Amino acid sequence: MPESQHIEYKQLWRDEYLKWISGFANAEGGLLVIGRDDSGAVVGIKDAKKLLEDIPNKVRDLLGILVAVNLRSEGKLDTLEIVVEPYSNPISHKGKYYLRSGSTLQELKGAALDRFILRAQGKTWDGVPVPHVGLADLSTAVIASFRKLATASGRLERKLLDEPDPTLIEKLKLTEGDYLKRAAVLLFHEDPERFVTGAFVKIGFFRSETDLVYHDEIHGDLFTQTAQTVDLIRTKYLKAAIHYEGLQRIETFPIPYEALREAVLNALIHRDYSTTAPIQIKVFADHLRLWNPAVLPDGWDLAKLLGDHASHPFNPDIANAFFRAGEIESWGRGIQRILEACRAGGAPEPVIRLSGYDLWTEFPFSSEYLKAIGEDSVEKVGKTSVETSVETSVEILNLLSAHPRMTLSEVSVKIGRSVRAIEMAAAKLAKQGKLRRIGPKKGGHWEVLK
Repeated sequence: MPESQHIEYKQLWRDEYLKWISGFANAEGGLLVIGRDDSGAVVGIKDAKKLLEDIPNKVRDLLGILVAVNLRSEGKLDTLEIVVEPYSNPISHKGKYYLRSGSTLQELKGAALDRFILRAQGKTWDGVPVPHVGLADLSTAVIASFRKLATASGRLERKLLDEPDPTLIEKLKLTEGDYLKRAAVLLFHEDPERFVTGAFVKIGFFRSETDLVYHDEIHGDLFTQTAQTVDLIRTKYLKAAIHYEGLQRIETFPIPYEALREAVLNALIHRDYSTTAPIQIKVFADHLRLWNPAVLPDGWDLAKLLGDHASHPFNPDIANAFFRAGEIESWGRGIQRILEACRAGGAPEPVIRLSGYDLWTEFPFSSEYLKAIGEDSVEKVGKTSVETSVETSVEILNLLSAHPRMTLSEVSVKIGRSVRAIEMAAAKLAKQGKLRRIGPKKGGHWEVLK
């Protein structure tokens, strides 16, 4: 029988193999056999009877657990089988924690160790209490906004929604004793990064993997991050393909709204916040790539994640609040909803990749969309250059009204015109009294005059 998740062979006993025993105890249990080589062939051990007494005592004294040690004989060769049961509490060896994973032994450190200890204690990351922050530190405005969302969704009893903030937070299971949980801070604190490093979103527009044109950061509570991230991507980072049906102007984005929103929600709700890197969204001319740190449930792989499965949120308290607000479902269908939205919108389905704790969701843009924005769609329907200039001016005013600190270079990327053309149009708008520059070229901003 070859080595596996539950079986390890050693030719002779060394005290360092206590690490393997702790690794089995921290996983699903297992069998450590002394006196066999790596292929499982019996080579025998000396002093088997002495080890039969010594090993259980060493395991008890150094690891604090009990194991069964059985003497086996094949002809004149003796082996020892050490049977290790799984333990619900973490088992350390000289202050370090080990875990049997596949046929290897891994030392747990950093975020992986934190996750292991929390899981062993029956806790989740977002359920850990946070000292030095109280209900008075939460945003009443964000809580009020949550009440409106929950009222519209009908997923909380009306009488609960009429309760004061402390009662509502408690009923949402966001407290533990006298403390708020991490979930409460992320959901309702105006500046959760004071307590959770990296709890924000970075968005960047790239001409290539190394050529960043411009970028933004989205901070605040998770509800605000969700809304602002989706809005900013659609208004600043994605260009709509435009066509006309009669006199009606039709805008088509490369990613359907529901698919983009669901992807952002999944990233914010299910990310591993013990990793200090923020969610990163890279936008290119032909695709958008979203990255977030993710931890799948035990036994899951990418195929399981992409297939039918029940809901197993990594941050159940955060997920519950978003569910009550009507922002998500609770059936484990987030990825399926993204795929369905793309199919319904005639957009390519995203490519989802998982490597360790890195989860990428990449939305390719269709060739039809790229062709539409690569050509002058205004000229295609017979408009004159004067009308084209007017439309460009309107787009500039709309963009700068929504994003006063957007540079003309950023506007050019968004609209799909040269920087020189945008600068000339902006100068003309300034002469017409429709646009004004406030402050210096660097550090200033634009003001659209009504």
